[in-house]
Amino acid sequence: MMTFRESIRPSADLRNHYNEISRQCRENKEAVIVTVNGRGDTVSIAYEEYRRMKARIELLEILAEAEEDVKFGRVAPVQETFDDIRKMLMEEKL
Repeated sequence: MMTFRESIRPSADLRNHYNEISRQCRENKEAVIVTVNGRGDTVSIAYEEYRRMKARIELLEILAEAEEDVKFGRVAPVQETFDDIRKMLMEEKL
């Protein structure tokens, strides 16, 4: 499970304390919520954390599609699938 520690900072801190915020995100694996006029506006996270989060979301989307395929019967036996692939490969050789 992915958990982020969070802190809240005003938008002026981006200008005045960028290096500190960047370090906070990278070293502490912390999400920094940036506010404008006291309301949440954006979130800053370390690039590596962003990449991990994006990969997890993509995997979840693939799993959701597969689950939907099973639910609606859009599946075939594994042996049939492999036979179809072998047939296609054999046809390409000709």
